[in-house]
Amino acid sequence: MLTLDSVYRASYVLKSVVRKTDIIYAPKLKPGSDIYLKTENLQITGSFKVRGAYYKMSQLSPEDKKKGVIACSAGNHAQGVALAAQKNGIKAVICLPDGAPISKVEATKSYGAEVCLVEGVYDDAYNKALSLRDEMGYTFIHPFDDPDVIAGQGTIALELEDQIPDMDAVIVPIGGGGLISGIAYTLKSLNPNIKVYGVQASGAPSMRNSVRDAHIETLSSVATIADGIAVKKPGTLTYELCSKYVDEIVTVTDDEISAAILALMEQHKLVTEGAGAVAVAAAMFGKIDTKGKKTVCLLSGGNIDVTILSRVITRGLLMSGRSCQLMVELVDKPGQLTNVSRIISELGGNVTSVHHERANEGSDVNGCYLRLVLETRNFDHIAEIRKALTDFGFKIID
Repeated sequence: MLTLDSVYRASYVLKSVVRKTDIIYAPKLKPGSDIYLKTENLQITGSFKVRGAYYKMSQLSPEDKKKGVIACSAGNHAQGVALAAQKNGIKAVICLPDGAPISKVEATKSYGAEVCLVEGVYDDAYNKALSLRDEMGYTFIHPFDDPDVIAGQGTIALELEDQIPDMDAVIVPIGGGGLISGIAYTLKSLNPNIKVYGVQASGAPSMRNSVRDAHIETLSSVATIADGIAVKKPGTLTYELCSKYVDEIVTVTDDEISAAILALMEQHKLVTEGAGAVAVAAAMFGKIDTKGKKTVCLLSGGNIDVTILSRVITRGLLMSGRSCQLMVELVDKPGQLTNVSRIISELGGNVTSVHHERANEGSDVNGCYLRLVLETRNFDHIAEIRKALTDFGFKIID
């Protein structure tokens, strides 16, 4: 059973292993709100997962340590288990979905673990790990549905109590629910008045749906850039803890997550993965009322795959009004392009891409279209440019 004593014991065990991550004040992320960031993206291995994995392994018997451990993960838990096993001299086998980012696979191998790639998503890797556990006698290190793992994650709450004792609310990412279970249980045990909010990706809302419908549900599929929280089914223990201790669970879209990743990079020079940015996305886009509340957003991980980073930034620019695409209908005569570019430049827009094409069948014979990509300041700036173009007589095609 999970107890407050076990969280304190985990904190003692982890004291010489994990980093007590910093708190950063971030009011610009949501004007009018008192936002703070708990930077677990700067934790060793790049995420909070090492806390639960290490504490769980520290509680194993000498016999179990000798047999070795096995785990399954979308990436971050894998690295946590691998590092913990390395530090304890234990053999580790990690089952990962074959779609896990290459950077996470290679990082896991770098800590000395044996990697087994499994076709499918997290749940398929989970079933493979259980099969190998039964076959080889390994101890299974569950990524979230284990009281020792949850106690390890709950040590973050003890740090928060020490760093911001007067906080009003904490926003926490949810995949399988181990992180928020540990934090919510610990904080509510110490101070029931603190609000604990959970955030899931809209493409993987397994815990949100389960708590809403008052029974554990399994999603038929998951689809989100936040691969670290793409879990089809929450844990039994984590479902019970979330139902009892979490005040509300909301969802955010991939576009909102992308905008949060971009804002964290630009404003605070912090790199987060999709799962690590969902708490900030929830605050930025008003999914949770943070006005007038001292609110902590937990950045759970920073292991983003660099191959998708440029795509995420592009989506983030569009979502935050920093970039826009316009299709302008023109009369095909000299000077039209000059007038369009003059209007945009006078208003401070920057054209990064131009595509000019003749009108197609069914359009005016003298017509043509201009497709533009612009760098802009915000949505008000986009509206200003659109209005100036239409006031001049140009037609914008939506």
